[in-house]
Amino acid sequence: MTDSGPAGQHTVRRHNCALVLDAIASSPGVSRAEVAARTGLTKATVSTLVDRLVTASLVREEGRQHRSGPGRRGTSLSLSPDGPCGLGVEIGVDYLATCVVGLTGEVHAEHVRRFDNRDRPPSRVLARAARELDRALADTARRRLTVGGVGVAVPGLVETSSGRVIDAPNLGWQDVDLATDLREHLPTLPGDLMIGNEANLAAVAELEALRHRDEDTPDSFVYVSAEIGIGAGIVLDGALFDGSHGLGGELGHFPVQPRGPRCSCGARGCLERLAGQDAILERAGAADVDTLVTRLDAAERPAITAVRSAGRMLGSALSAVVNLLDVTTIVLGGTYARLHPWLVDPLTAELTDRLMGSPWRSVEVRRSVLGAEAAVRGAATSALRTVLTDPDTYIARRVQAEDRTTNSVGSRIDGGSGSSPAS
Repeated sequence: MTDSGPAGQHTVRRHNCALVLDAIASSPGVSRAEVAARTGLTKATVSTLVDRLVTASLVREEGRQHRSGPGRRGTSLSLSPDGPCGLGVEIGVDYLATCVVGLTGEVHAEHVRRFDNRDRPPSRVLARAARELDRALADTARRRLTVGGVGVAVPGLVETSSGRVIDAPNLGWQDVDLATDLREHLPTLPGDLMIGNEANLAAVAELEALRHRDEDTPDSFVYVSAEIGIGAGIVLDGALFDGSHGLGGELGHFPVQPRGPRCSCGARGCLERLAGQDAILERAGAADVDTLVTRLDAAERPAITAVRSAGRMLGSALSAVVNLLDVTTIVLGGTYARLHPWLVDPLTAELTDRLMGSPWRSVEVRRSVLGAEAAVRGAATSALRTVLTDPDTYIARRVQAEDRTTNSVGSRIDGGSGSSPAS
């Protein structure tokens, strides 16, 4: 084993800075002394790092703590609402969405544009995505918001270590180096570029939203994302589980009819081919989801039959997941969130019939609190997480950017002082 040697001063500061910010993010209102006690750092080190975080607008001091009992009250610390934002973009099969999320979870802007991205060359779709990102960056600049990183949600297999899209069958993409290609279209993207599967990112956003709302948040659940395709984000013990390579959660390609219709992945009888949005609309004779919901409200038989059939097939696939993982909650997102009132009974009935030990355990089927916005918010949140886990690098980039701006302004002033025409 090779000895990498002792950590340098910068490495130690980088680690400690992240440690302090995490303590503050985990317990808003905490004091410097309490951060020191939680992290094991000295009070002097914590005070220096907190000052650095406050200067970078990552942390805000909010006056004396409110508490009863003896002892000196410390200054309350929390994440700053004026801090950096995460910018997310979701590349859907038939739309592009952008979202800007602040450090404390507030959504500053959301926008959706309808595009048919199916079987379009990746370069063309990414050129569109770059234009949407450019518009969002211009909007954040007008609002005087700082973007700390960019996240991209894609409906397909994404290798988490590289951000490479291995396969996105509903887009017709294979082996796309999305990070490199997107930066070619928009080389000025700020901060780190994070790329992930849309269902995984939606699950993370859903978990954060439930925590912010102080609702009864399950530690483990399966988030089912449904648009044209069907994906699943698996949360176990409060953390995303996406497999060894980041390729887990492909619920839409569970076989439910071995001799069924051919799927975009090449196999037959996949769940999304039989219970996805397009399959439901076709069976119901509806042009779009809005029309379908209207017909469901009117209790039209073809619409009810189509959704109930999809619910039973979805329940069959999910029963295998629940039997394997023993989760207690299913969260329906995307189109399924809108169809929840009509899906939940047949889905739950199928789960009950197929679950081992069903008399002794139950599974709750919830509607997503974020609905169709979950994936793009998850993309923005994932970008922001790079700042929270490595604030020292973000601060260094910010200082460098300010230095470049100062030097550029100084050069223009110096150049202008000696260039005025003679009178």
